[in-house]
Formats: sequence, structure tokens, C-alpha cells
Amino acid sequence: MPNHQEILEIQTRGRGMFDISSQIDAIVRRSEVRTGLVSVFCQHTSCSLLIMENADPTARQDLEAWLERLAPDGDPHYTHDAEGPDDMSAHLRMALTRTHETIPIAASRLLLGTWQGLFLCEHRTSPHRRRLVVTVVGS
Repeated sequence: MPNHQEILEIQTRGRGMFDISSQIDAIVRRSEVRTGLVSVFCQHTSCSLLIMENADPTARQDLEAWLERLAPDGDPHYTHDAEGPDDMSAHLRMALTRTHETIPIAASRLLLGTWQGLFLCEHRTSPHRRRLVVTVVGS
């Protein structure tokens, strides 16, 4: 079974959701795998991955607002704040979401639904360079 692996580096602009579907799709095409799976793994503890609505940005805005209510910056109950008021909240937001997504492939393309996109969710307020391990397996 052929497989292919690449490291994808994403430069974020700070907190927000960044659609990485096209970058992952390009890696799948380079792999020459026609039918199989792509695994995307985030090597960080303060950002995450999500498959989310990609047509209406208000869905992502609502998700970010919900995460803010669940894990606010600077909560006085946090003891882990070595890197600032967004330190522990970023870790909690990551724990509430995912660091890994697996997506099926057919005809060398991602089989995302009509309104789905794969997003890197940056939970820190400052820009960061994020590393994703992308592994494609199949035939």
C-alpha cells in the first residue's frame, strides 16, 4: 500500500480559524494515492484541527465565541500562565477540540462534504508557526 508523508507549516496571524483544505488537498494530489485516507496531525498543544462549516463565516465566529465562554483568557482559577493570559485558555480550547483529523480520499481528492472545510484553529493571540504531519495512505 503506497504512502506519503509531508510536514506542512502554517504561519498563523494569531487567534482564529484558518482553512487549510486546499493545502491538504494539494498534498493528497502529490501523493498520487487515488483511494485511501489522509491523516492530519497537529504537533502543538495550543492549536487544533476541526472540520467545520466553510461557507458561512458566522458558524466559525459562533464556535470561537463559545470557546471563549468555556475557556476565557486570564481566568483567575488558572495556575498555568507562564506565557501570558492566553496560555492556559489555549490549552483548554485545544483539549475541547482535536489535534488529529482523518479524511477519506477518492480520485486523489478529499471527500469533504459540500459545506465542510478543514481548519487549523489557532488558540493563542499572537502569531505562531504551526507544524502539521500529513500522512496519505491508500492505492
